[in-house]
Amino acid sequence: MAKKLSKVPFIFLAIIALLTIFYPSVPGEMFAGEYNSSDIAWMLCATALVLIMTPGLAFFYGGMVKKKNVISTMLQSFICMAIITVIWVVFGFSLAFGDSIGGIIGDPRTFFMMGNIIDGKPWVLAPTIPLVLFAIYQLKFAIITPALITGAFAERIRFISYCLFICLFFIVIYAPLAHSTWHPEGLLFKLGVLDFAGGTVVHMSAGWAALASALYLKKRNEPSHSPARITYVLLGTGLLWFGWIGFNGGSAYGAGTLATVALANTMAASAAAALAWIFFDSYKGRKPSAMGTCIGAVVGLVAITPAAGFVTIPHSLIIGVVAAVVSNLIVDWRTRTSIDDTLDVFPCHGVGGMVGMLLTGVFAHQSINGANETGNGLIFGETHLFLVHLGALIGVSIFAFFGSWLLLKLTDMISPLRVSEEDEDAGLDISQHGEKL
Repeated sequence: MAKKLSKVPFIFLAIIALLTIFYPSVPGEMFAGEYNSSDIAWMLCATALVLIMTPGLAFFYGGMVKKKNVISTMLQSFICMAIITVIWVVFGFSLAFGDSIGGIIGDPRTFFMMGNIIDGKPWVLAPTIPLVLFAIYQLKFAIITPALITGAFAERIRFISYCLFICLFFIVIYAPLAHSTWHPEGLLFKLGVLDFAGGTVVHMSAGWAALASALYLKKRNEPSHSPARITYVLLGTGLLWFGWIGFNGGSAYGAGTLATVALANTMAASAAAALAWIFFDSYKGRKPSAMGTCIGAVVGLVAITPAAGFVTIPHSLIIGVVAAVVSNLIVDWRTRTSIDDTLDVFPCHGVGGMVGMLLTGVFAHQSINGANETGNGLIFGETHLFLVHLGALIGVSIFAFFGSWLLLKLTDMISPLRVSEEDEDAGLDISQHGEKL
């Protein structure tokens, strides 16, 4: 049975390759409007910056696991660049940004096989760049989201089952959230939810899926361990921080003031969070560590993501500090439970995303971004935006957690998720890939 299942992925890929013969998506008459060359140049750079975040995440996670699982952990991030890209080209972009079906999901026929992309009108919220550039930029967000989940079940998941799970996660969880939040006809968009670059769509969805995965797969045989390479973690953090400039700055879809504000907020929040993490550790009697500095910096990057284009630069500092302290406390709580979230994906990415989402409702101001039609934040005496975000947080959390749990069960029924005890003891590098560091 296992041998038969191992043939299925290649058959699927062969079918997709044959589809290209029947759906070549040759462009017709090109869009006759004008683009802004400066915006195009910036978005090309931002697209490259966001892509480098996934290898950065691979190093970030790979350095934290046992030496016998470094390659497998890193590959789980890298493979997302291949799998999600193919899905995106075939129907994934349509699911996220196609013609709206009930404000929840896009029509998969809208841009099937990238049809109407090269010659299409620009995206309504990114009118100065070609639609194909918008599509490929958004692809990078879709790639890194399932990669974020891998830290929760590191060192104990079968590779082929993981590949199936991320396909299902993209279709059932990520695409509906992206459509609902970022499509003008999306349910959350119409409610007034502000998510500048993916705090809800990316980090909350991945964080709740991570918690569901950690609970479903249960503990590793040897839960505690020493990180394989802290230098990998430092390298990964640097790449993530570097790439996040495109992640947040690029979400302005143009080379203007808003992009620079988002960039400044990104730098300030991450720096404040890195300091808050190690200073809070020192306050609790621990040594300030390289690992803590890196984790804090990433938590700050996560928390500022939904707010980057809606808040002032001073407020980004408090967002970073609050997110770091809250995530640090949740990590401490998690260690006292039986939850084996290997690399604390939920406390850092999930909780960081939720804190960022709520604090966007506290500190957002309409003078920063004219696209904010919902209102100002709680600190400015208005409650509507905060309440909208609070309600969305609850709804998205329920959807992402229970939806991911059901997908884990479905995947497990088709292809067992967890490796055997012998394979886990040998290490996933050898047992899953026949390689070693």
